[in-house]
Amino acid sequence: MEFLFDGVKEFSKNDFEKNKELFRKLGTVQKPHTLFIGCSDSRVVPGLITKSLPGDLFVVRNIANVVPYYRASSEYLSTTSAIEYALIILDVKNIIVCGHSNCGGCKALYLNDEELDKIPHTKKWLELVKNAKIKAESIVKDFDIKNDYEWLVEEENIIEQMNNLLTYPLVEERFSNGQLNILGWYYEIETGTVYNYNQKEKIFEKIE
Repeated sequence: MEFLFDGVKEFSKNDFEKNKELFRKLGTVQKPHTLFIGCSDSRVVPGLITKSLPGDLFVVRNIANVVPYYRASSEYLSTTSAIEYALIILDVKNIIVCGHSNCGGCKALYLNDEELDKIPHTKKWLELVKNAKIKAESIVKDFDIKNDYEWLVEEENIIEQMNNLLTYPLVEERFSNGQLNILGWYYEIETGTVYNYNQKEKIFEKIE
């Protein structure tokens, strides 16, 4: 546990001091340009991947980078409220849905019921990813893919969540009017490569 405190001390002594003026400006206001919706996976670090500074990204993270489809509700809706806040209060111009390789959430889709019953809330959450699994399996069947297709489920999940974003009236309105960019990224952890989804060609292309 002590290493966590050591990290804070190191931040205060070095990183904060180097960016003291930036933090001073951020002390009373934030104006992020992008809403980054990513996975909670400890290996995915939005600021590191994008080389962003504090104040640039408004970040939402959950298991399997999910965007629940829009619905009016009196429940506590974490991701939905973050999207609402990012658009209406912060007026972000970009939304990135970022998935990644070796995603535990996508892998959990293949656990048996006995294993899933140990994580009932996760099991329920992953209902929002099932369509990606179905689509991936259909592609595997149609193209007779023999190799491991874990990556395909992860990529289809990104596309699925991008589609879910468009069920939000304000997202759809701003996207249609050219006021909002929606990007789908696939981050390959072991190589550091990031692929961007080309919505016109319907393929993931390496960012280089």
